[in-house]
Amino acid sequence: MNRAQLDKDPTDVAAMFDTVADRYDLMNDLLSLGQTRRWRKIVADAVDAQPGEKVLDLAAGTGTSSVPFAQAGANVIAGDISEGMLAVGRKRNPGIRYMYADALDLPFEDDEFDVVTISFGFRNMQDSPRALAEMLRVLKPGGRLVICEFSRPVYGPFDVVYREYLMRAFPPVARLISSNPESYEYLAESIRAWPGQDELARIIAAAGFDRVQYRNLTGGIVAIHRGLKPVGA
Repeated sequence: MNRAQLDKDPTDVAAMFDTVADRYDLMNDLLSLGQTRRWRKIVADAVDAQPGEKVLDLAAGTGTSSVPFAQAGANVIAGDISEGMLAVGRKRNPGIRYMYADALDLPFEDDEFDVVTISFGFRNMQDSPRALAEMLRVLKPGGRLVICEFSRPVYGPFDVVYREYLMRAFPPVARLISSNPESYEYLAESIRAWPGQDELARIIAAAGFDRVQYRNLTGGIVAIHRGLKPVGA
């Protein structure tokens, strides 16, 4: 658990995202210099949703990340703890099923989903091992886990510049556009405090997932981790 997680109660996190729901996707595009769209496409390729498969997209927010799975013909549930985000999502993408879903206590049956995925929300979980245990529980044997999260740039000097950019660029841009700029200070700090690629891979493997691997995007700013639920689990 990182320091940023310790400072935020789940209720506070949900309320924070409620206040930024309307412009959250716009802010992501601006602060990532347009990279979020590319990252989401790569996530969609990694998930590889098939027609008829059941996909759980956690921390889905407004459902932007869920759209490609629905377009592929999968049965998608966009889950989030922010009712404000879910409300915006229902208006923007009415063809997707939205549900309140706390990753630490998922309201689903065992072995229910072919895929569980989460993009840019895993670092906000108060108890990462418990969240992974829940994801493992609701996955079918052989089911796929895909986590896309901010990570550590692999080139040292770039890592320093990147972290300076985070803390200096997030608040000014947020003050211009967001109704709750303080929330982006928290988000920036949560990225800075989050573990690197190898450590996260170990956490996922320790939770019981097989064949854990990751792929760096944009020099390690973001990493996609994948794993499988063991067939005998």
